[in-house]
Amino acid sequence: MSDAEHLKGFGITVDNVKYDREAVAAHAKQLASNVQKNLGNSLTALGVDIIPQSGIYAGANKVQKAGTNEFVTAKNIILAPGSVPFVPPGIQIDGKTVFTSDDSLKLEWVPNWVAIIGSGYIGLEFSDVYTALGSEVTFIEAMDTLMPTFDPEIRRVADRLLVQPRKVDGYTSVFAAEVLPGEPGKKPVKIKLIDAKTKAEIPDSPLYVDAALVCTGRVPNTKGLGLEAHGIETVRGFVQVNDQMQVLDKAGGQVVPGLWCIGDANGKMMLAHAASAQGISAVENIVGRPHAVDHNAVPAACFTHPEIGMVGLTEEQAKAKGKAEGFEVGKSTGSFRANSKALAELEGTGLAKVLYRKDTGHILGVHIIGIHASDLIQECANAVAAGTTVKQLSMMVHTHPTLSEVLDEAFKGAVGMSAH
Repeated sequence: MSDAEHLKGFGITVDNVKYDREAVAAHAKQLASNVQKNLGNSLTALGVDIIPQSGIYAGANKVQKAGTNEFVTAKNIILAPGSVPFVPPGIQIDGKTVFTSDDSLKLEWVPNWVAIIGSGYIGLEFSDVYTALGSEVTFIEAMDTLMPTFDPEIRRVADRLLVQPRKVDGYTSVFAAEVLPGEPGKKPVKIKLIDAKTKAEIPDSPLYVDAALVCTGRVPNTKGLGLEAHGIETVRGFVQVNDQMQVLDKAGGQVVPGLWCIGDANGKMMLAHAASAQGISAVENIVGRPHAVDHNAVPAACFTHPEIGMVGLTEEQAKAKGKAEGFEVGKSTGSFRANSKALAELEGTGLAKVLYRKDTGHILGVHIIGIHASDLIQECANAVAAGTTVKQLSMMVHTHPTLSEVLDEAFKGAVGMSAH
């Protein structure tokens, strides 16, 4: 709304755009509350008993209510404790000026200058939010490049669209070795910066900012579950499971009868929809319908503007797999610049990249950056799950004019049929 040049392209002028921080925060809180309430109502309607209390695994078929001598018994127990933000040593969290993504969602204030420690999915999404609200952002990234988990080609486009045009700068190969909280509007946050390789303090250190957001990943929320007391070993806190989501007593160990674990706590794929799929899979296996989740076909998205969507392998991973297994990797791209719907939206910047096996035509990975990429990636995830080849996809009809034609162009390009 405040991008005057963008709106000018539509022939629209909007002056004096403002936002109400408290109303924005209230909307987010109310939305989360409503979703939680509706899910609870759905469970109750299905006859599910909900016990609002922490539980401790108490051995075969038993869960102890924390802080009591009461137990709940069940034929099967599914562990789904999720994860919590990881806070590296030396960083002091006060929830006001130094905070994790959990605290940041409350949007209690908008700092003029915020350092974001970590430039993965979560860090990039919050950079998008804060710059939209008028903040300046400085990334502190321990790896050699910003956005290190993204496909290299997508990373380059994301830098051009999400970093360079905005009030964003950053450090790479640098650790935030020490972070001391400040006081909003009175005292800045102090950040000691050290070289990730030499561990020497860098010339720009210390860095003084209004706030620091810690986005250094998440860790399994498995402390206090009581697993160790029953001979169940975790790896860095992650519960070990097989493909059926059955808990193992250790990595590569034996199945613990009647015990299952889904979601972030097992570390297979730390995404909400992956956890949901694992939950369904666990129940299918419990009732005797064998099932395993194909995690390679689970899509992911980064909800920036524009969005990023991906499924399967990055180009680096695909080439490594091809070298190891003796096949050649093919690559084909579709551009939003040649898409009528994107052009009508004045959102013609972006691309879709399809990686596939040249011998069989099966898709290895798809990466999209552009308007509504999180929705577009689903078609590709379905294709990976179904084993559909690029030849088959190239002959499937896509609605015109829609953004999905970006993928149609990429599929057709893979078999020499591209129109652009």
